[in-house]
Amino acid sequence: MFSMIRHDIRTVFDRDPAARSAWEVLTCYPGLHAIWMYRIAHVCWTHGFCWCGRWISHVARWLTGIEIHPGASIGKGFFIDHGMGVVIGETTEIGNDVTLYHGVTLGGTTWRKEKRHPTLEDGVIVGTGAKVLGAITIGAQSRIGANSVVLKDVPEHATVIGIPGTIVGKNEPVIENGRINLDHHQMPDPVAQVLTHVLTLMDDINERIDGFHPNEQGNNPHDAQVKRDISKEHQKLEDFLDGNGI
Repeated sequence: MFSMIRHDIRTVFDRDPAARSAWEVLTCYPGLHAIWMYRIAHVCWTHGFCWCGRWISHVARWLTGIEIHPGASIGKGFFIDHGMGVVIGETTEIGNDVTLYHGVTLGGTTWRKEKRHPTLEDGVIVGTGAKVLGAITIGAQSRIGANSVVLKDVPEHATVIGIPGTIVGKNEPVIENGRINLDHHQMPDPVAQVLTHVLTLMDDINERIDGFHPNEQGNNPHDAQVKRDISKEHQKLEDFLDGNGI
C-alpha cells in the first residue's frame, strides 16, 4: 500500500510542474484523494459490497468534485489534474499513465447493462472539458483536445479535436519516462486546413478557366481591379487562417 502511495506522489511530480513538496501533494491534490478513495470503493465493489462502494464514491465526489464509479477499472500512474467536474462511468477501463484534466466525462451511450463506457489505453491525455462517450477505444499515447466530443475509436498516437472529434494527425509520444508533454497549444486547426485546400482548389479552377481564353487576358479594363480585389480577399483569408480574425 505504501509503495503505491509513493508511486502516486511521484506521478504527480512527473505530470504537474506546480507540485513543490510531498506534503503539498498529500494535502492539496483532490485528484489524488479521489483516486485513493476510488481504490477503497473498488475493493468493496468487487467483493460484492456494492452499496458501500457507491457510498464511498459519493463521499469522494462531495469532498473532491470528482466522481469515479467503483466499478471502473483504472491502471497505475493515473493522474487527474485539478479534477473538478470529472466523471468516470461504471464500465470505463483506463490503462497505465493516463492523464485527465478537469471537466472530463467518460460516459456511456446505452441503457443496456453491458460495456457502455470508453477504454483509454496507456498514456492517453484527455484535455479540459472533453467528452469521450460510448464503448469506444482511445489508442495508446493519443491526445484528446480540450472540449472535444469523441464518439468513435481513435488509433494510437493520434490527436483528436473538435465536435464531433476529428483526427487531425499523429503526435509525438505524450509520456516519456513518466513525464507528460505539456505542449497542449501545438494543436492543428482542421477548419483552417480545409479552407486552405478549398482556396487551393479555387485557384486551380480559376487558372483552368483563364486557360480557355488566353487571347482575352488583359483586354478587359476591369481585369486589374478584379485582380486587386481577389488579392485583398486572399490576404483576409490568410490572416484568418493565421488566427488574426477576419
